[in-house]
Amino acid sequence: MNRLGFKDRARILSCLVEGNSMRATQRMTGFAKKTVERALREIGASCAKLLDERMMKLPCEQIQCDEIWAFVGCKNKNVSAEEMAEGQRGDVWTWVAIDPKTKLIPCHYAGDRSAESAYKLLRNLQPRLAKRVQLTTDGHRAYLIAVEAAFAWQDIDYAQLAKVYGNSFGEGRYSPGDFRGAEKHVIKGTPDLAQVSTSHVERQNLTMRMSIRRFTRLTNAFSKCLESHKHALALHFAHYNFCRIHQTLRCTPAMEAGLTDHVWEIEELAALPLPQEAAA
Repeated sequence: MNRLGFKDRARILSCLVEGNSMRATQRMTGFAKKTVERALREIGASCAKLLDERMMKLPCEQIQCDEIWAFVGCKNKNVSAEEMAEGQRGDVWTWVAIDPKTKLIPCHYAGDRSAESAYKLLRNLQPRLAKRVQLTTDGHRAYLIAVEAAFAWQDIDYAQLAKVYGNSFGEGRYSPGDFRGAEKHVIKGTPDLAQVSTSHVERQNLTMRMSIRRFTRLTNAFSKCLESHKHALALHFAHYNFCRIHQTLRCTPAMEAGLTDHVWEIEELAALPLPQEAAA
Protein backbone atom coordinates (compact mmCIF):
# COMPACT_ATOMS: atom_id res chain seq x y z
CA MET A 1 0.00 0.00 0.00
CA ASN A 2 1.32 3.45 -0.90
CA ARG A 3 2.18 5.65 2.07
CA LEU A 4 2.87 9.34 2.30
CA GLY A 5 6.40 10.42 3.13
CA PHE A 6 6.86 12.40 6.31
CA LYS A 7 7.30 15.64 4.31
CA ASP A 8 3.91 15.15 2.66
CA ARG A 9 2.37 14.32 6.04
CA ALA A 10 3.98 17.49 7.42
CA ARG A 11 2.23 19.56 4.70
CA ILE A 12 -1.12 18.11 5.73
CA LEU A 13 -0.47 18.60 9.44
CA SER A 14 0.66 22.20 8.91
CA CYS A 15 -2.74 22.98 7.43
CA LEU A 16 -4.76 21.13 10.06
CA VAL A 17 -3.03 22.65 13.12
CA GLU A 18 -3.64 26.17 11.79
CA GLY A 19 -7.40 25.72 11.88
CA ASN A 20 -8.12 24.56 8.34
CA SER A 21 -10.84 22.03 7.60
CA MET A 22 -10.30 18.66 5.96
CA ARG A 23 -11.61 19.90 2.60
CA ALA A 24 -9.58 23.12 2.79
CA THR A 25 -6.49 21.01 3.48
CA GLN A 26 -7.40 18.86 0.48
CA ARG A 27 -7.56 21.93 -1.77
CA MET A 28 -4.35 23.47 -0.39
CA THR A 29 -2.21 20.34 -0.60
CA GLY A 30 -3.73 18.61 -3.62
CA PHE A 31 -4.15 15.31 -1.77
CA ALA A 32 -7.41 13.38 -1.82
CA LYS A 33 -9.75 13.80 1.16
CA LYS A 34 -9.29 10.12 2.05
CA THR A 35 -5.54 10.69 2.18
CA VAL A 36 -5.98 13.67 4.51
CA GLU A 37 -8.28 11.60 6.73
CA ARG A 38 -5.80 8.72 6.86
CA ALA A 39 -2.94 11.07 7.73
CA LEU A 40 -4.97 12.57 10.60
CA ARG A 41 -5.92 9.12 11.86
CA GLU A 42 -2.36 7.79 11.82
CA ILE A 43 -0.59 10.87 13.19
CA GLY A 44 -3.37 11.44 15.72
CA ALA A 45 -2.76 7.98 17.16
CA SER A 46 1.00 8.63 17.20
CA CYS A 47 0.50 11.99 18.95
CA ALA A 48 -1.72 10.36 21.59
CA LYS A 49 1.04 7.84 22.27
CA LEU A 50 3.63 10.63 22.43
CA LEU A 51 1.60 12.55 25.01
CA ASP A 52 1.13 9.46 27.16
CA GLU A 53 4.85 8.71 27.13
CA ARG A 54 6.24 12.23 27.64
CA MET A 55 3.72 13.68 30.11
CA MET A 56 5.14 12.01 33.21
CA LYS A 57 6.76 13.34 36.43
CA LEU A 58 5.63 16.86 35.57
CA PRO A 59 6.90 19.72 37.78
CA CYS A 60 3.50 21.43 37.89
CA GLU A 61 2.58 23.47 40.95
CA GLN A 62 -0.87 24.59 39.81
CA ILE A 63 -3.50 23.04 37.56
CA GLN A 64 -6.65 24.57 36.11
CA CYS A 65 -9.39 22.38 34.60
CA ASP A 66 -12.38 23.16 32.41
CA GLU A 67 -14.57 21.53 29.78
CA ILE A 68 -15.48 22.76 26.30
CA TRP A 69 -18.47 21.74 24.16
CA ALA A 70 -18.56 20.40 20.62
CA PHE A 71 -20.58 17.76 18.82
CA VAL A 72 -20.10 14.77 16.54
CA GLY A 73 -22.50 14.21 13.67
CA CYS A 74 -25.31 16.28 15.16
CA LYS A 75 -26.35 17.90 18.42
CA ASN A 76 -27.97 15.89 21.19
CA LYS A 77 -31.47 17.14 20.35
CA ASN A 78 -31.21 15.46 16.92
CA VAL A 79 -29.73 12.14 18.06
CA SER A 80 -31.99 9.09 17.93
CA ALA A 81 -32.37 6.79 20.93
CA GLU A 82 -30.33 4.07 19.20
CA GLU A 83 -27.50 6.48 18.38
CA MET A 84 -27.59 7.90 21.90
CA ALA A 85 -27.12 4.39 23.32
CA GLU A 86 -24.09 3.81 21.08
CA GLY A 87 -22.50 7.06 22.25
CA GLN A 88 -20.89 7.82 18.87
CA ARG A 89 -22.97 10.87 17.95
CA GLY A 90 -24.19 13.98 19.73
CA ASP A 91 -22.62 16.40 22.19
CA VAL A 92 -18.99 15.79 23.13
CA TRP A 93 -17.23 17.64 25.94
CA THR A 94 -13.45 17.95 25.93
CA TRP A 95 -12.04 18.13 29.46
CA VAL A 96 -8.70 19.95 29.64
CA ALA A 97 -6.08 20.41 32.37
CA ILE A 98 -3.45 23.15 32.05
CA ASP A 99 -0.51 24.36 34.12
CA PRO A 100 -0.91 28.19 34.23
CA LYS A 101 2.83 28.69 34.80
CA THR A 102 4.35 26.56 32.02
CA LYS A 103 1.13 26.60 29.90
CA LEU A 104 1.58 22.84 29.52
CA ILE A 105 -1.45 20.63 28.81
CA PRO A 106 -0.72 17.45 30.83
CA CYS A 107 -3.81 15.57 29.67
CA HIS A 108 -7.28 15.82 28.16
CA TYR A 109 -10.34 13.64 27.78
CA ALA A 110 -13.30 13.61 25.36
CA GLY A 111 -16.61 12.37 26.76
CA ASP A 112 -19.88 13.65 28.18
CA ARG A 113 -20.29 16.25 30.93
CA SER A 114 -20.77 13.78 33.76
CA ALA A 115 -18.73 13.17 36.89
CA GLU A 116 -17.45 9.97 35.28
CA SER A 117 -15.76 11.95 32.50
CA ALA A 118 -14.34 14.41 35.03
CA TYR A 119 -12.96 11.46 36.99
CA LYS A 120 -11.30 9.99 33.88
CA LEU A 121 -9.52 13.30 33.23
CA LEU A 122 -8.30 13.65 36.81
CA ARG A 123 -7.44 9.98 37.20
CA ASN A 124 -5.25 10.34 34.11
CA LEU A 125 -3.74 13.53 35.51
CA GLN A 126 -2.91 12.28 39.01
CA PRO A 127 -0.02 9.88 38.19
CA ARG A 128 1.56 12.42 35.83
CA LEU A 129 2.24 14.93 38.61
CA ALA A 130 5.55 14.88 40.47
CA LYS A 131 4.35 16.73 43.58
CA ARG A 132 1.36 18.23 45.36
CA VAL A 133 -0.50 20.79 43.28
CA GLN A 134 -3.17 23.42 43.72
CA LEU A 135 -6.20 22.61 41.56
CA THR A 136 -8.80 25.13 40.43
CA THR A 137 -12.02 24.39 38.56
CA ASP A 138 -15.28 26.19 37.92
CA GLY A 139 -18.37 25.45 39.99
CA HIS A 140 -19.44 22.38 38.00
CA ARG A 141 -20.62 19.81 40.59
CA ALA A 142 -19.05 16.90 38.69
CA TYR A 143 -15.61 18.02 39.87
CA LEU A 144 -16.52 17.58 43.53
CA ILE A 145 -17.03 13.84 43.10
CA ALA A 146 -14.19 13.39 40.60
CA VAL A 147 -11.49 15.13 42.67
CA GLU A 148 -12.30 13.13 45.78
CA ALA A 149 -12.21 9.87 43.82
CA ALA A 150 -9.11 10.58 41.72
CA PHE A 151 -6.96 12.06 44.51
CA ALA A 152 -8.23 9.88 47.36
CA TRP A 153 -4.72 8.74 48.34
CA GLN A 154 -2.83 11.93 47.53
CA ASP A 155 -2.97 15.37 49.16
CA ILE A 156 -4.20 18.19 46.99
CA ASP A 157 -5.19 21.81 47.51
CA TYR A 158 -8.48 22.30 45.69
CA ALA A 159 -10.69 25.35 45.23
CA GLN A 160 -13.61 26.20 42.98
CA LEU A 161 -14.22 29.52 41.25
CA ALA A 162 -17.98 29.86 40.86
CA LYS A 163 -19.07 32.65 38.53
CA VAL A 164 -22.32 34.43 39.26
CA TYR A 165 -24.46 35.70 36.37
CA GLY A 166 -27.59 37.82 36.24
CA ASN A 167 -31.00 36.68 35.08
CA SER A 168 -31.24 35.16 31.61
CA PHE A 169 -33.27 36.81 28.87
CA GLY A 170 -35.02 33.85 27.29
CA GLU A 171 -34.14 30.27 26.53
CA GLY A 172 -32.86 31.05 23.05
CA ARG A 173 -30.09 33.38 24.14
CA TYR A 174 -26.61 32.52 22.89
CA SER A 175 -24.50 34.41 25.44
CA PRO A 176 -24.68 34.03 29.24
CA GLY A 177 -26.36 36.62 31.40
CA ASP A 178 -24.62 39.66 32.82
CA PHE A 179 -21.55 38.75 34.85
CA ARG A 180 -22.09 39.73 38.48
CA GLY A 181 -18.94 38.39 40.12
CA ALA A 182 -17.04 35.26 41.13
CA GLU A 183 -16.99 33.36 44.41
CA LYS A 184 -13.97 31.37 45.60
CA HIS A 185 -14.72 28.24 47.60
CA VAL A 186 -12.08 26.17 49.37
CA ILE A 187 -12.97 22.50 48.89
CA LYS A 188 -9.91 20.63 50.12
CA GLY A 189 -6.52 21.45 51.63
CA THR A 190 -5.19 24.99 51.92
CA PRO A 191 -5.19 26.56 48.46
CA ASP A 192 -3.79 30.07 47.99
CA LEU A 193 -6.92 32.08 47.16
CA ALA A 194 -4.85 34.67 45.31
CA GLN A 195 -3.96 31.95 42.80
CA VAL A 196 -7.51 30.62 42.35
CA SER A 197 -8.33 31.32 38.71
CA THR A 198 -9.60 29.62 35.56
CA SER A 199 -8.45 32.33 33.14
CA HIS A 200 -5.66 30.28 31.57
CA VAL A 201 -7.76 27.20 30.85
CA GLU A 202 -10.56 29.38 29.46
CA ARG A 203 -8.02 31.04 27.17
CA GLN A 204 -6.97 27.57 26.07
CA ASN A 205 -10.59 26.92 25.13
CA LEU A 206 -10.38 29.88 22.77
CA THR A 207 -7.11 28.53 21.34
CA MET A 208 -8.85 25.24 20.61
CA ARG A 209 -11.74 26.94 18.83
CA MET A 210 -9.28 28.93 16.70
CA SER A 211 -6.86 26.07 15.98
CA ILE A 212 -9.24 23.13 15.46
CA ARG A 213 -11.70 23.83 12.67
CA ARG A 214 -14.25 21.29 13.91
CA PHE A 215 -14.58 23.33 17.15
CA THR A 216 -15.54 26.57 15.38
CA ARG A 217 -19.01 27.68 16.44
CA LEU A 218 -21.88 28.60 14.10
CA THR A 219 -20.44 26.89 11.03
CA ASN A 220 -20.96 23.55 9.27
CA ALA A 221 -17.48 22.47 10.38
CA PHE A 222 -17.97 19.64 12.87
CA SER A 223 -16.66 16.14 13.48
CA LYS A 224 -18.36 13.39 11.52
CA CYS A 225 -17.09 10.56 13.73
CA LEU A 226 -15.84 10.37 17.31
CA GLU A 227 -12.57 8.69 16.35
CA SER A 228 -11.53 11.57 14.07
CA HIS A 229 -12.56 14.02 16.79
CA LYS A 230 -10.18 12.38 19.27
CA HIS A 231 -7.35 12.23 16.72
CA ALA A 232 -7.75 15.96 16.00
CA LEU A 233 -7.50 16.67 19.74
CA ALA A 234 -4.33 14.58 20.11
CA LEU A 235 -2.73 16.37 17.15
CA HIS A 236 -3.66 19.79 18.53
CA PHE A 237 -2.27 19.17 22.02
CA ALA A 238 0.94 17.56 20.74
CA HIS A 239 1.52 20.53 18.43
CA TYR A 240 0.60 23.01 21.18
CA ASN A 241 2.92 21.44 23.75
CA PHE A 242 5.96 20.72 21.59
CA CYS A 243 5.83 22.87 18.43
CA ARG A 244 4.02 26.12 19.12
CA ILE A 245 6.03 28.94 20.71
CA HIS A 246 3.94 30.59 23.39
CA GLN A 247 3.85 34.36 23.04
CA THR A 248 4.38 34.94 26.77
CA LEU A 249 6.99 32.22 27.37
CA ARG A 250 9.01 32.80 24.18
CA CYS A 251 9.36 29.01 24.00
CA THR A 252 7.08 26.00 23.87
CA PRO A 253 5.26 24.75 26.99
CA ALA A 254 7.25 21.50 26.81
CA MET A 255 10.52 23.46 26.91
CA GLU A 256 9.31 25.55 29.85
CA ALA A 257 8.41 22.36 31.72
CA GLY A 258 11.80 20.76 30.94
CA LEU A 259 10.39 17.97 28.75
CA THR A 260 12.51 18.91 25.72
CA ASP A 261 15.40 21.22 24.90
CA HIS A 262 14.25 22.54 21.53
CA VAL A 263 11.24 23.67 19.54
CA TRP A 264 9.89 20.74 17.57
CA GLU A 265 9.32 21.29 13.88
CA ILE A 266 6.09 20.01 12.37
CA GLU A 267 8.23 17.48 10.49
CA GLU A 268 9.14 15.86 13.81
CA LEU A 269 5.48 15.19 14.55
CA ALA A 270 4.99 13.90 11.02
CA ALA A 271 7.98 11.58 11.41
CA LEU A 272 6.66 9.92 14.58
CA PRO A 273 6.37 6.13 14.21
CA LEU A 274 2.94 5.20 12.95
CA PRO A 275 0.97 2.77 15.13
CA GLN A 276 1.53 -0.12 12.72
CA GLU A 277 5.25 0.61 12.52
CA ALA A 278 5.58 0.81 16.31
CA ALA A 279 3.85 -2.54 16.68
CA ALA A 280 6.15 -4.12 14.11
